Amino acid sequence: MEKAVNEGPHHEVRDGVWSGSWVAERLGVELAGDDRLTDLLGLALRRNPKRAHLLVSNVLGKHVPQSPSVVHGHGVALGRRVRDLLGDDEARKAVVLGYAETATGLGHSVADGLGLAPCLHSTRRPVAGLAPAGGFEESHSHATSHLLLPEDPALLAGDGPLVLVDDEFSTGNTVLNTVRDLHARYPRRRYVVVALVDMRSAADAGRLEDFAREIGARVDLVAAASGTVRLPEGVLEKGQELVARYASESAAESPSAGAAPSWSLAQSSAPLEGVADTPLSGARGNARPAPSGPHPDDEGTAPYATRVDLQWPAGLPDGGRHGFTPAHRERLEAALPGMAARIADALPRGARRVHVLGFEELMYAPLRLAEALERTTDAEVRYSTTTRSPVLAVDDPGYAIRTRLAFPAHDDPADGPGERYAYNVAGAGFDAVVAVVDSAADTPALHAPDGLLARLAAHTPRVLLAVVPSYVPKTPPAPERPFMLPEPLRGPAFSSYAPEEVGWLLQDLSDVTLEAPTEEREEAIQSGGAHYAESLPVEYQPSEQYQALFHAALEDSAARIAQAVGVVTETVLAERSPRPVLVSLARAGTPVGILMRRWARYRHGLDLPHYAVSIVRGRGIDANALRWLAEHHDPRDVVFVDGWTGKGAITRELAQALTEFEKSDGITGFDPEIAVLADPGSCVRTYGTREDFLIPSACLNSTVSGLISRTVLRADLVGPHDFHGAKFYRELAATDVSVTFLDAVSARFPEVADAACAQAGELLAADRSPTWEGWAAVERISEEYGIHDVNLVKPGVGETTRVMLRRVPWKVLARAGAGSDLDHVRLLAEQRGVPVEEVADLPYTCVGLIHPQYTRGATGADGKAVTV
Repeated sequence: MEKAVNEGPHHEVRDGVWSGSWVAERLGVELAGDDRLTDLLGLALRRNPKRAHLLVSNVLGKHVPQSPSVVHGHGVALGRRVRDLLGDDEARKAVVLGYAETATGLGHSVADGLGLAPCLHSTRRPVAGLAPAGGFEESHSHATSHLLLPEDPALLAGDGPLVLVDDEFSTGNTVLNTVRDLHARYPRRRYVVVALVDMRSAADAGRLEDFAREIGARVDLVAAASGTVRLPEGVLEKGQELVARYASESAAESPSAGAAPSWSLAQSSAPLEGVADTPLSGARGNARPAPSGPHPDDEGTAPYATRVDLQWPAGLPDGGRHGFTPAHRERLEAALPGMAARIADALPRGARRVHVLGFEELMYAPLRLAEALERTTDAEVRYSTTTRSPVLAVDDPGYAIRTRLAFPAHDDPADGPGERYAYNVAGAGFDAVVAVVDSAADTPALHAPDGLLARLAAHTPRVLLAVVPSYVPKTPPAPERPFMLPEPLRGPAFSSYAPEEVGWLLQDLSDVTLEAPTEEREEAIQSGGAHYAESLPVEYQPSEQYQALFHAALEDSAARIAQAVGVVTETVLAERSPRPVLVSLARAGTPVGILMRRWARYRHGLDLPHYAVSIVRGRGIDANALRWLAEHHDPRDVVFVDGWTGKGAITRELAQALTEFEKSDGITGFDPEIAVLADPGSCVRTYGTREDFLIPSACLNSTVSGLISRTVLRADLVGPHDFHGAKFYRELAATDVSVTFLDAVSARFPEVADAACAQAGELLAADRSPTWEGWAAVERISEEYGIHDVNLVKPGVGETTRVMLRRVPWKVLARAGAGSDLDHVRLLAEQRGVPVEEVADLPYTCVGLIHPQYTRGATGADGKAVTV
């Protein structure tokens, strides 16, 4: 394994002060290792109960404005080292893979230094009809899963070296997740990991070596510098106190900041634990007013920006999202001087300092434009990009994040709306800022009064907008399907439900052993070694006390559930179809689908078809089930049904999957709008209630869901012409309460019918647009509790119950004053030794937190979860 050495350009610290000294002096944090570490890295803080510090790169071009030639030069130097390591013959066979969002430009730059290899970067932007060639989770990120979407699948299918590029190599989890996923699909002999800094501990370094031996491949590491972070005793508590103090000072200065709840990081209009838009020290008063009127060439951007037509070469990809070859690089190099000249012509006369601002994953094109502009003009050119990452801003030359601009996302992201940031741009005295976005991000939100362009215009006399056409690869035609799909499974042969209640578009895997201990499953899932849908948890066997809680909860809530069933069913009948085909998402949605079918029969005499299908986070909905439905029903009549929403992950998963299915199969008409009983996350328009209360069917697993397991998707069990699988637990019939639950709720239909119909009428006339406030809350909680992975935060009573029954829980957050709706959660927490923490102003009744970075060592000898 090759370790980093000191080489490459040397850069002085900013203003003669190291941009980590503010944190170092107050917390005693030290960077130990290569002398160049303080040139490459600064320090910042964010509210985080597990780590007080944040490493901020000075040469990445993400958070800190830097000379574009310096940013590109660091990547090129690393790429040349990789070429020397591999030799030209192996370099020609190599593929460079950069990580979104921070290392997309670095990955490209490394490929430029290699000179002979194509470049690909991961993305969080799906493309309808383009099947992922791979994907992985980034455990520390507050964003969604990474996708690998090469236009040419052969790009990753070769056996040449794979060069994985990230800005910082710390634990190695992201790289391990990637290699594990890709090596299973496309095994190869050699991998090279490239990073600006290698900051692993000795234990993490050994883990990478062990993994290389495990898969039988060689893994080399190339980094510009290496070292470790030394943390004194008590640094976490000191950091938390420091952040809390600056947050309170910021709140006192900003009225909107005071509206943020005590557990959150920020609200959309408030600074994040620091002073938004504060000028850099020594630059106060340098912010300039926005232009007073439109520019003659401005088209739709006035008064905030002037549009520059780059004349981007036709058909040239905007970056490596779908692959960027050496031939693409040659076309770009030829076009750069002309595009830079067009930007230079639009700059104000006498401009001395110009900033080129890229956009999240779009780092390489803006970087190369900035570098060409640096050669074209006498102005000092700096480059950085916008980001999803929230960081504390402190106006001090010894702190890496001096100022922060916040604005709404403007590219209609697949994981929903959210706040985005530009750091160290406000108040820096730039005479012009050139915002470079792709056409997918050139939306009304970009040009809105609270959008990025308006925020920039408040801090510079001239804002230019350069739009790079978003490259969308052609998708393959729909394949022929000569196979016949089986008919749905029905009870009593499969499930304890009556045959007319539901048809299961699944295959029966009852004879296959799929169960694994909860701790083993959690370790495999979080390490990247397995997907949660490849195994099943051992079925929870409730105690007598817990069963008594279920029956008490059912008695208390049956009428409330019945009314919600009536409201959502009446809404579906009025808005979606007079004779809908109910398709529940197995298995939590299936009891709700049956209840909706029963309501339609009770209230309207309708006998609605109802089927259950599988959907898997990160893998999509069962396409064969969709094909069966399209062959037997009009897709326009299909209404997908689920039990409740948490943060809305399945809602997004379904929408993305249906778009891809429409492109791949050419079948249209399926509506991605899910109908749910409860929508506490505000993720859908069709719901029975938005209250977060106990739905007793969430208390149990198969024994309240027709004795059916959760669904399974594993390559050795589910072939290309098969439905996803599930098990029928016949042996649990003695404790089955599936029909008991349905009958108890259905019995309340007469007493709630009038109220349900009236409430449905009110909702039909109201604005029910999703606000996605649940997702925003989950992102805040993920950061607040130092989890940095939204997949480990499970909001709402139903999702928290699932955590307690199926996963390794860390702790439960309960809204202060929550009553009997949480009795069963408190009992489960007591049984598993999990702390319940009361939190004021929690937007859900409760939130379950899965143990972060779980290994079996995270449980005690008694098998209970530890308190961290």
